[in-house]
Amino acid sequence: MKQLADIAHALVSPGKGILAADESSPTIEKRFKSIQVPSTEENRLAYRQLLFSAPDLGRHISGVILFDETLRQRASDGMPIAELLLRQGIVPGIKVDSGAKPLAMHAGEKVTEGLDGLRGRLADYAALGAQFSKWRAVISIDRGIPTPFCLEANAHALARFAALSQEAGLVPIVEPEVLMDGGHTIECCEEVTGAALGKVFASLAAHRVHFEGMLLKPNMVVSGNKCEAQASPREVAEVTLRCLKRFVPAAVPGIVFLSGGLSDGDATKNLNAMNQLGGAPWELSFSFGRALQSPALKAWGGEQENGLAMQRALLHRAHCNHQARFGRYRESMETPDATP
Repeated sequence: MKQLADIAHALVSPGKGILAADESSPTIEKRFKSIQVPSTEENRLAYRQLLFSAPDLGRHISGVILFDETLRQRASDGMPIAELLLRQGIVPGIKVDSGAKPLAMHAGEKVTEGLDGLRGRLADYAALGAQFSKWRAVISIDRGIPTPFCLEANAHALARFAALSQEAGLVPIVEPEVLMDGGHTIECCEEVTGAALGKVFASLAAHRVHFEGMLLKPNMVVSGNKCEAQASPREVAEVTLRCLKRFVPAAVPGIVFLSGGLSDGDATKNLNAMNQLGGAPWELSFSFGRALQSPALKAWGGEQENGLAMQRALLHRAHCNHQARFGRYRESMETPDATP
């Protein structure tokens, strides 16, 4: 288990975070449609190859979560994508769930599927060069939900995934996401997030998952996006850390927050505020997808000649979050020219 712990610690190295580039086919198609680019395998490879080959990306990015298709692809020079990342000093990872599906007999709730055949797929991913894995559960807040059974079903699936991953020699990133969709208050989000985390860690312990060799990818505790009272970054930081300290063992090496629909800047501000508070027993890092990629996607626009501008946009956002890891982010850094 020491190797798993070493990889987990490397993924939350000071100043670094994880780039989530594991969009499913429907998700990447939606994002490409926003810039009027067809979602072909060729275009997806061109886009991601530009992302992963950004100069000195490994200075701020410790790992990349890949989709199945991407892990199996080769760059234009024939180099496997996993090797391209390793040459940047970046750890390759893989999303292994098959998505959140309706939970039978529980209207409005979902459970993530993908456990069938997972042991064999994990072995294949390890052979392809992946060193960590990720599984996402989705928890909605609405009248009467989440139910205890929904929380238990997703906690059980996350724990089975984590145990199988560690068995295969992969560091599991456990992602119980409480969605920010709705009019709920930050207090309600804290209550649901705490309930979810409590069940997740109880199930992880029951499955004998080694906390030292895993990472947690939770939502930040925020107001619902339709709530009139929107919490400030300072309040988000205080409530999020209070909630995590109640339920997350100190043995876990790091928390890699998801952005979960927050704007690029808001995700960075919240992370910065948490690191300014200090006192956490874990590294407080990031595992952002859209909040890292959105400016890069717009700068690219499907044109190869825009590759340099696209990479600069990605590196700028990575630099802002690098600074937030130390609590040193300032809004003045939002000017791309501020990136060293």
